[in-house]
Amino acid sequence: MEDGKTEPAAESGTSRTDAKAAAKGTMAIALAKVFFVLAGFALQFALPRFLGSAERFGLYSVALSGVSILNNVLIASTVQSVSKLVSESELEAGATLRRALGLQVGIGLFFAGALALAAYPIARANRDAELVGLLQVASLIVLGYAVYATLVGALNGSQRFVTQARFDATFTTLRTTLLLVGASVAGVAGAIFGFAIAASVIAVAAAVVVGIGRKPTPESPGASYGRFVRFMMPIWIYQAFLNGLLQLDIWVIKSRITALAIEAGASADAGRALANELCGYYRAAQNFAFVPYQLVLTAALVVFPMVSRATASGDVAAARVAIRGAGRFSWLALLAMAAPMMGASSGVLCIIYAPEYAAGAGALSVLSGGLVAFALFVLASTVLAGVGRPAVSAAIAGFALLLMLGLDRLAIDRSGATAGALVAMAIGTSGAMVIAASLSIGLVIYQFGTFIPLASLLRGSIAAAAAVAVAHFVPHVGRLAAVVALAAGVVAYVAVLALSGELRDVVATLRARSRT
Repeated sequence: MEDGKTEPAAESGTSRTDAKAAAKGTMAIALAKVFFVLAGFALQFALPRFLGSAERFGLYSVALSGVSILNNVLIASTVQSVSKLVSESELEAGATLRRALGLQVGIGLFFAGALALAAYPIARANRDAELVGLLQVASLIVLGYAVYATLVGALNGSQRFVTQARFDATFTTLRTTLLLVGASVAGVAGAIFGFAIAASVIAVAAAVVVGIGRKPTPESPGASYGRFVRFMMPIWIYQAFLNGLLQLDIWVIKSRITALAIEAGASADAGRALANELCGYYRAAQNFAFVPYQLVLTAALVVFPMVSRATASGDVAAARVAIRGAGRFSWLALLAMAAPMMGASSGVLCIIYAPEYAAGAGALSVLSGGLVAFALFVLASTVLAGVGRPAVSAAIAGFALLLMLGLDRLAIDRSGATAGALVAMAIGTSGAMVIAASLSIGLVIYQFGTFIPLASLLRGSIAAAAAVAVAHFVPHVGRLAAVVALAAGVVAYVAVLALSGELRDVVATLRARSRT
């Protein structure tokens, strides 16, 4: 109508529709992420049973650790860069996608080929010829991930969130199923082959549904290769160092234990078997220690845009509130999960794994604390990235990675080819993570004057100590007893937080924020 009274209503209706679509998409992606994490944990816990022994599980873990680093780097850098550049212009989206696919196929082929060729020196360094075939099959996974991540990034950038979530959930189901079927049929090689098939199938399926874009033209060139590279490079570097901190320590176990066992007089086969077995125990401990980190990682995803917006608008006070809230939540939530595991580590491992995996209990106790520090490092690094200092986070991560590799080798050489090397390794890895967390948190405090409130830091530490003690002294031999010990540790933790007044303060803060 000419009086214009209906126009605002139309805009309001469109706004509400967009908001509902965004909320629906966000919920779908969140559910897909939760499904991915849960399926990943279930896979790691079920796989040792399908492979039949800690030695075979250890070999699988060694073969996939390097591939996991490449995959995680590809996913993080590619999805973010493609999403950003596709979202900048709807008219240029097709050309941008075609350029992105061309670039990522090239990157995927390069790294897949490099891994296939590197399989020979890696196998020689570990004195294990079986790694050659495993790594060469695994190189196909890298190529599949490079293509799939590009297409997921395009879906994200065009805000097709529900479709993105469906693909992620489908891939999770396909990967888990084929990996376990392959493991049951052909052991480690079958598991990795099943993974490779899943990555290839989902990449082709995504290309069919999403398309491959259109050829760039002078009138519609799309984003240039240079823009992609400039955007991805800092993410590549940071993610490579970050994932190296999480994954490469198991390679140190594999190479050094094999060498030390042979030097002590064991046969080459016996040395390899011992190294793989210890890698299996260590990976089992890692899988449990990763749980708090994975579940609290969402705090980093939330704090990044909040800090970015606040600093961009000059609202330092708002940035401080966001940092303090995320730091407090992460600290308390991490300790709630990690502290009981530290106290009842031997029983915790046997909840899922066979009794022999209790050999990794000491490593789990140490790694549980190390991963608390690592999660805080990631949170602090996210804050630094939000204020335009990603290079600083990458430098700290790189330093910590080099420190970890040095400490881990020294730890194993001093412990020898025994199960005690696992605890020494965990101490080296956790020490590097604590140093990385201290440096990054120190920089955040220097810039913003806050991270975790001092009162929360102290109260949480006291509550965690109580949780460790209670979980340790409650009998935890056997699956049911271990669950009871964990529950007792959590109850002790919450009780101490309540008595100290921390829970009251947290609730009061949440109520105040809900009112504003």
